Amino acid sequence: MAIKENRYIPQVVFHPGETLAEKLAEMKMGPKEFAVRAGKPEKTIIAVMKGESSITPDMAVQFESVTKIPAHFWMNKQRTFDEHLARERQRSIITESIDWARNFPLAEMIKKGWLKPSESISEKTEHLLSFFGMSNPDGWRKFYFDRTLKLSFRISLAHTKEPYAISAWLRQGELQAQELTLDKPYSEKKFKETLPLIKSLMAKHPKDFQKDLQVLCLEAGVKVVYTPCLPKAPINGATRWLDDTPFIQLTGRYKRNDIFWFTFFHEAGHILLHGKKDVFLENIEYPDKTDAKEQQADDFAVNWTLSKEEEKEILSKGSITSEEVRTYAEKFNTHPAIIIGRLQHNGYIPYSAGKEFIEKVELE
Repeated sequence: MAIKENRYIPQVVFHPGETLAEKLAEMKMGPKEFAVRAGKPEKTIIAVMKGESSITPDMAVQFESVTKIPAHFWMNKQRTFDEHLARERQRSIITESIDWARNFPLAEMIKKGWLKPSESISEKTEHLLSFFGMSNPDGWRKFYFDRTLKLSFRISLAHTKEPYAISAWLRQGELQAQELTLDKPYSEKKFKETLPLIKSLMAKHPKDFQKDLQVLCLEAGVKVVYTPCLPKAPINGATRWLDDTPFIQLTGRYKRNDIFWFTFFHEAGHILLHGKKDVFLENIEYPDKTDAKEQQADDFAVNWTLSKEEEKEILSKGSITSEEVRTYAEKFNTHPAIIIGRLQHNGYIPYSAGKEFIEKVELE
Protein backbone atom coordinates (compact mmCIF):
# COMPACT_ATOMS: atom_id res chain seq x y z
CA MET A 1 0.00 0.00 0.00
CA ALA A 2 1.40 3.35 -1.01
CA ILE A 3 1.82 5.82 1.86
CA LYS A 4 0.79 9.33 1.05
CA GLU A 5 3.35 11.93 2.01
CA ASN A 6 1.92 14.90 3.88
CA ARG A 7 4.15 17.91 3.45
CA TYR A 8 3.88 21.15 5.37
CA ILE A 9 4.17 24.12 3.02
CA PRO A 10 4.59 27.34 5.02
CA GLN A 11 2.60 30.38 3.94
CA VAL A 12 5.55 32.76 4.40
CA VAL A 13 9.09 31.85 3.40
CA PHE A 14 12.07 34.19 3.72
CA HIS A 15 14.95 34.54 1.31
CA PRO A 16 18.20 33.05 2.73
CA GLY A 17 19.73 36.52 2.37
CA GLU A 18 17.80 37.59 5.47
CA THR A 19 19.43 34.78 7.46
CA LEU A 20 22.82 35.84 6.10
CA ALA A 21 22.21 39.45 7.15
CA GLU A 22 21.24 38.29 10.66
CA LYS A 23 24.36 36.10 10.91
CA LEU A 24 26.68 38.91 9.79
CA ALA A 25 25.12 41.22 12.38
CA GLU A 26 25.72 38.54 15.00
CA MET A 27 29.34 38.23 13.83
CA LYS A 28 29.67 42.04 13.76
CA MET A 29 30.90 41.75 10.17
CA GLY A 30 29.96 44.00 7.28
CA PRO A 31 29.19 42.82 3.72
CA LYS A 32 32.52 44.19 2.45
CA GLU A 33 34.59 42.10 4.88
CA PHE A 34 32.39 39.06 4.33
CA ALA A 35 32.80 39.44 0.58
CA VAL A 36 36.60 39.43 0.96
CA ARG A 37 36.53 36.39 3.25
CA ALA A 38 34.10 34.49 1.02
CA GLY A 39 35.93 35.41 -2.19
CA LYS A 40 32.89 37.04 -3.79
CA PRO A 41 32.25 40.56 -5.12
CA GLU A 42 30.68 42.86 -2.55
CA LYS A 43 27.80 43.68 -4.92
CA THR A 44 26.95 39.96 -5.11
CA ILE A 45 26.80 39.68 -1.31
CA ILE A 46 24.63 42.80 -1.05
CA ALA A 47 22.29 41.41 -3.75
CA VAL A 48 21.93 38.17 -1.79
CA MET A 49 21.22 40.06 1.45
CA LYS A 50 18.53 42.08 -0.34
CA GLY A 51 16.93 38.92 -1.74
CA GLU A 52 17.77 39.97 -5.29
CA SER A 53 20.15 37.08 -6.02
CA SER A 54 20.23 33.37 -5.21
CA ILE A 55 22.83 31.42 -3.28
CA THR A 56 24.60 28.97 -5.59
CA PRO A 57 26.21 25.68 -4.46
CA ASP A 58 29.68 27.25 -4.76
CA MET A 59 28.59 30.21 -2.67
CA ALA A 60 27.04 27.92 -0.05
CA VAL A 61 30.35 26.11 0.41
CA GLN A 62 32.24 29.44 0.63
CA PHE A 63 29.68 30.78 3.13
CA GLU A 64 30.23 27.67 5.25
CA SER A 65 33.92 28.48 5.65
CA VAL A 66 33.16 31.97 6.97
CA THR A 67 29.93 31.49 8.96
CA LYS A 68 30.56 27.89 10.12
CA ILE A 69 26.98 27.15 9.02
CA PRO A 70 26.88 23.99 6.79
CA ALA A 71 26.52 24.48 3.04
CA HIS A 72 23.43 22.26 2.98
CA PHE A 73 21.69 24.70 5.33
CA TRP A 74 22.12 27.54 2.83
CA MET A 75 21.09 25.32 -0.08
CA ASN A 76 17.99 24.07 1.75
CA LYS A 77 17.04 27.66 2.55
CA GLN A 78 17.43 28.65 -1.09
CA ARG A 79 15.57 25.59 -2.38
CA THR A 80 12.66 26.19 0.02
CA PHE A 81 12.46 29.82 -1.05
CA ASP A 82 12.60 28.95 -4.76
CA GLU A 83 9.86 26.34 -4.32
CA HIS A 84 7.76 28.90 -2.45
CA LEU A 85 8.06 31.36 -5.35
CA ALA A 86 7.20 28.62 -7.84
CA ARG A 87 4.10 27.65 -5.86
CA GLU A 88 3.04 31.28 -5.67
CA ARG A 89 3.30 31.50 -9.44
CA GLN A 90 1.33 28.26 -9.76
CA ARG A 91 -1.40 29.64 -7.48
CA SER A 92 -1.72 32.58 -9.84
CA ILE A 93 -2.01 30.18 -12.79
CA ILE A 94 -4.74 28.25 -10.97
CA THR A 95 -6.67 31.46 -10.31
CA GLU A 96 -6.38 32.38 -13.99
CA SER A 97 -7.54 28.84 -14.95
CA ILE A 98 -10.85 28.90 -13.06
CA ASP A 99 -12.93 29.97 -16.08
CA TRP A 100 -11.39 27.10 -18.07
CA ALA A 101 -12.22 24.61 -15.31
CA ARG A 102 -15.87 25.70 -15.18
CA ASN A 103 -16.33 24.20 -18.68
CA PHE A 104 -15.97 20.68 -17.28
CA PRO A 105 -18.71 18.64 -15.53
CA LEU A 106 -16.82 18.96 -12.24
CA ALA A 107 -19.68 17.84 -9.98
CA GLU A 108 -20.15 14.63 -11.97
CA MET A 109 -16.41 13.96 -12.09
CA ILE A 110 -16.24 14.32 -8.31
CA LYS A 111 -19.29 12.09 -7.90
CA LYS A 112 -17.64 9.37 -10.01
CA GLY A 113 -14.44 9.64 -7.97
CA TRP A 114 -12.34 11.03 -10.83
CA LEU A 115 -11.59 14.20 -8.86
CA LYS A 116 -11.07 14.70 -5.14
CA PRO A 117 -13.99 16.27 -3.28
CA SER A 118 -13.32 19.95 -2.65
CA GLU A 119 -15.25 23.03 -1.62
CA SER A 120 -13.60 25.91 -3.47
CA ILE A 121 -13.41 26.32 -7.22
CA SER A 122 -9.67 26.99 -6.85
CA GLU A 123 -9.14 23.53 -5.34
CA LYS A 124 -11.32 21.95 -8.02
CA THR A 125 -9.24 23.69 -10.68
CA GLU A 126 -6.02 22.48 -9.10
CA HIS A 127 -7.35 18.91 -8.94
CA LEU A 128 -8.53 19.11 -12.55
CA LEU A 129 -5.08 20.15 -13.78
CA SER A 130 -3.56 17.30 -11.78
CA PHE A 131 -6.13 14.88 -13.28
CA PHE A 132 -4.97 15.81 -16.78
CA GLY A 133 -1.32 15.85 -15.74
CA MET A 134 -1.04 19.46 -16.93
CA SER A 135 0.39 22.52 -15.17
CA ASN A 136 -1.88 24.93 -17.07
CA PRO A 137 -4.80 24.97 -19.55
CA ASP A 138 -2.46 25.82 -22.41
CA GLY A 139 -0.99 22.31 -22.14
CA TRP A 140 -4.50 20.85 -22.30
CA ARG A 141 -5.30 22.87 -25.44
CA LYS A 142 -2.07 21.88 -27.15
CA PHE A 143 -2.74 18.22 -26.39
CA TYR A 144 -6.44 17.95 -27.23
CA PHE A 145 -6.90 20.78 -29.73
CA ASP A 146 -3.59 21.42 -31.48
CA ARG A 147 -2.32 17.81 -31.50
CA THR A 148 1.13 19.01 -30.46
CA LEU A 149 2.02 15.49 -29.33
CA LYS A 150 0.79 13.59 -32.38
CA LEU A 151 2.17 10.28 -31.16
CA SER A 152 -0.10 10.43 -28.11
CA PHE A 153 -3.35 11.89 -29.41
CA ARG A 154 -4.01 12.17 -33.12
CA ILE A 155 -7.35 13.94 -33.43
CA SER A 156 -8.45 17.43 -32.47
CA LEU A 157 -11.46 17.92 -30.21
CA ALA A 158 -11.60 21.61 -31.09
CA HIS A 159 -14.65 21.22 -33.34
CA THR A 160 -16.61 18.71 -31.27
CA LYS A 161 -19.67 19.94 -29.39
CA GLU A 162 -18.36 19.08 -25.94
CA PRO A 163 -14.54 18.92 -26.04
CA TYR A 164 -14.18 19.41 -22.29
CA ALA A 165 -16.39 16.47 -21.24
CA ILE A 166 -14.98 14.26 -24.00
CA SER A 167 -11.39 14.98 -23.03
CA ALA A 168 -12.19 14.20 -19.38
CA TRP A 169 -13.72 10.86 -20.37
CA LEU A 170 -10.73 10.01 -22.56
CA ARG A 171 -8.28 10.95 -19.81
CA GLN A 172 -10.08 8.81 -17.23
CA GLY A 173 -9.78 5.86 -19.59
CA GLU A 174 -6.04 6.45 -19.94
CA LEU A 175 -5.65 6.49 -16.16
CA GLN A 176 -7.59 3.22 -15.92
CA ALA A 177 -5.45 1.69 -18.67
CA GLN A 178 -2.29 2.59 -16.76
CA GLU A 179 -3.45 0.32 -13.95
CA LEU A 180 -3.62 -2.72 -16.25
CA THR A 181 -0.42 -4.75 -16.61
CA LEU A 182 0.49 -6.59 -19.79
CA ASP A 183 2.55 -9.74 -19.50
CA LYS A 184 3.23 -9.76 -23.23
CA PRO A 185 3.17 -7.11 -25.99
CA TYR A 186 0.33 -6.88 -28.47
CA SER A 187 0.07 -9.76 -30.93
CA GLU A 188 -2.29 -9.41 -33.89
CA LYS A 189 -2.18 -13.18 -34.38
CA LYS A 190 -3.05 -13.82 -30.73
CA PHE A 191 -5.87 -11.26 -30.78
CA LYS A 192 -7.41 -12.88 -33.86
CA GLU A 193 -7.16 -16.30 -32.17
CA THR A 194 -8.84 -14.85 -29.08
CA LEU A 195 -11.90 -13.47 -30.88
CA PRO A 196 -13.68 -16.87 -31.10
CA LEU A 197 -13.26 -17.22 -27.32
CA ILE A 198 -14.71 -13.74 -26.87
CA LYS A 199 -17.60 -14.66 -29.16
CA SER A 200 -18.35 -17.66 -26.93
CA LEU A 201 -18.17 -15.35 -23.90
CA MET A 202 -20.70 -13.10 -25.63
CA ALA A 203 -22.99 -16.08 -26.27
CA LYS A 204 -22.91 -17.19 -22.63
CA HIS A 205 -22.74 -13.66 -21.16
CA PRO A 206 -21.89 -14.79 -17.59
CA LYS A 207 -22.14 -12.41 -14.64
CA ASP A 208 -18.37 -11.89 -14.56
CA PHE A 209 -18.08 -11.31 -18.32
CA GLN A 210 -16.43 -7.90 -17.80
CA LYS A 211 -13.43 -9.37 -16.02
CA ASP A 212 -13.23 -12.35 -18.38
CA LEU A 213 -13.25 -10.05 -21.40
CA GLN A 214 -10.51 -7.90 -19.89
CA VAL A 215 -8.33 -10.93 -19.14
CA LEU A 216 -8.76 -12.47 -22.60
CA CYS A 217 -7.79 -9.22 -24.26
CA LEU A 218 -4.83 -8.62 -21.96
CA GLU A 219 -3.45 -12.03 -22.91
CA ALA A 220 -3.36 -10.77 -26.51
CA GLY A 221 -1.81 -7.45 -25.50
CA VAL A 222 -5.02 -5.40 -25.78
CA LYS A 223 -6.23 -3.21 -22.91
CA VAL A 224 -9.98 -2.89 -22.30
CA VAL A 225 -11.44 -0.55 -19.69
CA TYR A 226 -14.98 0.45 -18.69
CA THR A 227 -15.58 4.18 -18.21
CA PRO A 228 -19.09 5.53 -17.58
CA CYS A 229 -20.37 8.37 -19.73
CA LEU A 230 -20.25 11.98 -18.65
CA PRO A 231 -23.10 14.41 -19.30
CA LYS A 232 -22.85 15.87 -22.82
CA ALA A 233 -20.38 13.16 -23.85
CA PRO A 234 -22.67 10.36 -25.08
CA ILE A 235 -19.91 8.02 -26.23
CA ASN A 236 -20.45 4.28 -26.75
CA GLY A 237 -16.79 3.45 -27.02
CA ALA A 238 -13.40 4.51 -28.31
CA THR A 239 -10.30 2.91 -29.77
CA ARG A 240 -6.79 4.28 -29.83
CA TRP A 241 -3.23 3.16 -29.31
CA LEU A 242 -1.18 4.02 -26.24
CA ASP A 243 2.37 3.70 -27.57
CA ASP A 244 2.38 0.17 -29.02
CA THR A 245 -0.66 -1.06 -27.09
CA PRO A 246 -4.18 -1.05 -28.59
CA PHE A 247 -6.71 0.31 -26.14
CA ILE A 248 -10.50 -0.10 -26.11
CA GLN A 249 -12.62 2.12 -23.84
CA LEU A 250 -16.29 1.18 -23.35
CA THR A 251 -19.20 2.86 -21.57
CA GLY A 252 -22.13 0.46 -21.72
CA ARG A 253 -24.14 3.58 -22.47
CA TYR A 254 -27.40 1.85 -23.45
CA LYS A 255 -27.04 -0.82 -20.72
CA ARG A 256 -28.01 -3.57 -23.18
CA ASN A 257 -25.82 -6.60 -23.75
CA ASP A 258 -26.49 -6.69 -27.52
CA ILE A 259 -25.27 -3.11 -27.97
CA PHE A 260 -22.35 -3.65 -25.61
CA TRP A 261 -21.02 -6.63 -27.57
CA PHE A 262 -21.58 -5.01 -30.95
CA THR A 263 -19.60 -1.99 -29.73
CA PHE A 264 -16.76 -4.18 -28.49
CA PHE A 265 -16.41 -6.01 -31.80
CA HIS A 266 -16.71 -2.69 -33.66
CA GLU A 267 -13.72 -1.38 -31.66
CA ALA A 268 -11.84 -4.64 -32.19
CA GLY A 269 -12.41 -4.15 -35.91
CA HIS A 270 -10.73 -0.75 -35.76
CA ILE A 271 -7.68 -2.35 -34.13
CA LEU A 272 -7.32 -5.10 -36.70
CA LEU A 273 -8.32 -3.12 -39.78
CA HIS A 274 -7.03 0.39 -39.26
CA GLY A 275 -3.73 0.33 -37.42
CA LYS A 276 -2.13 2.76 -35.00
CA LYS A 277 -2.58 6.16 -36.58
CA ASP A 278 -6.28 6.79 -35.95
CA VAL A 279 -8.39 7.56 -32.91
CA PHE A 280 -12.02 6.42 -33.12
CA LEU A 281 -14.84 7.89 -31.00
CA GLU A 282 -18.25 6.31 -31.48
CA ASN A 283 -21.39 8.49 -31.52
CA ILE A 284 -19.28 11.65 -31.68
CA GLU A 285 -18.71 13.74 -34.79
CA TYR A 286 -15.20 15.12 -35.36
CA PRO A 287 -13.35 16.31 -38.50
CA ASP A 288 -10.99 13.30 -38.67
CA LYS A 289 -13.82 10.77 -38.64
CA THR A 290 -14.21 8.71 -41.84
CA ASP A 291 -17.48 6.99 -42.70
CA ALA A 292 -15.69 4.32 -44.70
CA LYS A 293 -13.66 3.13 -41.71
CA GLU A 294 -16.72 3.22 -39.47
CA GLN A 295 -18.62 1.09 -41.97
CA GLN A 296 -15.73 -1.37 -42.12
CA ALA A 297 -15.77 -1.65 -38.34
CA ASP A 298 -19.55 -2.12 -38.40
CA ASP A 299 -19.23 -4.91 -40.96
CA PHE A 300 -16.56 -6.54 -38.80
CA ALA A 301 -18.89 -6.41 -35.77
CA VAL A 302 -21.78 -7.84 -37.80
CA ASN A 303 -19.68 -10.82 -38.87
CA TRP A 304 -18.66 -11.60 -35.31
CA THR A 305 -22.03 -11.11 -33.61
CA LEU A 306 -24.56 -12.30 -36.23
CA SER A 307 -23.49 -12.44 -39.86
CA LYS A 308 -25.72 -11.29 -42.70
CA GLU A 309 -25.98 -14.88 -43.91
CA GLU A 310 -27.12 -16.00 -40.46
CA GLU A 311 -29.60 -13.15 -40.29
CA LYS A 312 -30.92 -14.09 -43.74
CA GLU A 313 -31.47 -17.68 -42.60
CA ILE A 314 -33.49 -16.46 -39.62
CA LEU A 315 -35.56 -14.13 -41.78
CA SER A 316 -36.36 -16.95 -44.19
CA LYS A 317 -38.63 -18.36 -41.49
CA GLY A 318 -41.05 -15.48 -41.95
CA SER A 319 -41.89 -15.47 -38.26
CA ILE A 320 -39.92 -16.74 -35.33
CA THR A 321 -40.86 -18.02 -31.87
CA SER A 322 -38.98 -17.47 -28.64
CA GLU A 323 -37.81 -21.07 -28.67
CA GLU A 324 -36.50 -20.66 -32.22
CA VAL A 325 -34.58 -17.55 -31.15
CA ARG A 326 -32.82 -19.67 -28.54
CA THR A 327 -32.19 -22.44 -31.06
CA TYR A 328 -30.66 -20.08 -33.60
CA ALA A 329 -28.56 -18.42 -30.91
CA GLU A 330 -27.10 -21.78 -29.95
CA LYS A 331 -26.58 -22.76 -33.60
CA PHE A 332 -24.73 -19.54 -34.44
CA ASN A 333 -22.87 -19.34 -31.09
CA THR A 334 -24.36 -15.97 -30.26
CA HIS A 335 -26.71 -14.62 -27.61
CA PRO A 336 -30.50 -14.44 -28.16
CA ALA A 337 -30.30 -10.71 -27.42
CA ILE A 338 -28.00 -10.27 -30.41
CA ILE A 339 -30.67 -11.75 -32.70
CA ILE A 340 -33.46 -9.69 -31.17
CA GLY A 341 -31.37 -6.50 -31.24
CA ARG A 342 -30.47 -6.99 -34.89
CA LEU A 343 -34.08 -7.62 -35.91
CA GLN A 344 -35.18 -4.57 -33.95
CA HIS A 345 -32.44 -2.40 -35.43
CA ASN A 346 -33.28 -3.42 -38.99
CA GLY A 347 -36.99 -2.82 -38.44
CA TYR A 348 -38.20 -6.42 -38.70
CA ILE A 349 -39.71 -6.47 -35.22
CA PRO A 350 -40.81 -3.67 -32.86
CA TYR A 351 -38.56 -2.66 -29.95
CA SER A 352 -41.23 -3.98 -27.60
CA ALA A 353 -40.72 -7.54 -28.90
CA GLY A 354 -38.22 -9.95 -27.40
CA LYS A 355 -37.37 -7.79 -24.43
CA GLU A 356 -37.07 -10.88 -22.23
CA PHE A 357 -33.85 -11.80 -24.06
CA ILE A 358 -32.12 -8.47 -23.45
CA GLU A 359 -29.77 -8.54 -20.46
CA LYS A 360 -29.00 -5.36 -18.60
CA VAL A 361 -25.34 -4.36 -18.55
CA GLU A 362 -24.08 -2.38 -15.54
CA LEU A 363 -20.38 -1.83 -16.09
CA GLU A 364 -18.10 -1.58 -13.07
